[in-house]
Amino acid sequence: MMSMTPTEGVLRPLRGDDLPALAALERDGQGDPWAPGQLEAALVDPDTLVLGIERGARLVGHAVVARLPFDAELQAIMVAGDCRRQGLAGRLLGAVIETARSWRVERLLLEVRAGNAPAIALYRGAGFVDDGRRRGYYPPLAGRGREDALLMSLPLA
Repeated sequence: MMSMTPTEGVLRPLRGDDLPALAALERDGQGDPWAPGQLEAALVDPDTLVLGIERGARLVGHAVVARLPFDAELQAIMVAGDCRRQGLAGRLLGAVIETARSWRVERLLLEVRAGNAPAIALYRGAGFVDDGRRRGYYPPLAGRGREDALLMSLPLA
């Protein structure tokens, strides 16, 4: 899972010693950051993979995917604000899909804020389909009311 050029960054599984950089990336992101305890639990869970993209010594993106009995779930994906729109989320998503396929699960599941048009476009472009909606699922962000969660899946079997 290594990149082709340094400007694209290095894609690799994250470990426990990556927790400080991962927590800092989460704090600097938009929305509800994962707490350090949640991140640490994901890093040590044998059924969860945390992938990161680094540029130089800086962690600029990450994704968390968990293996379930028949499915896998993309639990988080984010890219640093100053590194967005450069294809990094697509690289992370591709690695997550590859991982889920290697686990031989039936589907890759996710949920996303209904108002997150860039993420929804990324997921649809990768073949995800809409499965449903959870009304008022997400807490308010920056002066907006509660937001629906769009449920999506990618068939893999």
